[in-house]
Amino acid sequence: MGMMVAARRVEAPAHKVRYEFGFEDRFDRILVIDRQTLEATVEDGDFNAAASAITAKIVNSWRSAGDFPQRMLFAS
Repeated sequence: MGMMVAARRVEAPAHKVRYEFGFEDRFDRILVIDRQTLEATVEDGDFNAAASAITAKIVNSWRSAGDFPQRMLFAS
């Protein structure tokens, strides 16, 4: 069974980047990525497969482009 996780950047202050994310455009969770360490946390404390997958896509995009993307989609 596949999974589709979408994320949109909502805030990008100096030290952390915040994304709303969820399954199929249901942006019901918050992901926070530290700009210095690239450590990711989820506000609800449940860093599950969906959080891991979208974090990997966002960080890979940052590594390629040099900036955190406005939107990201993971589909498997």
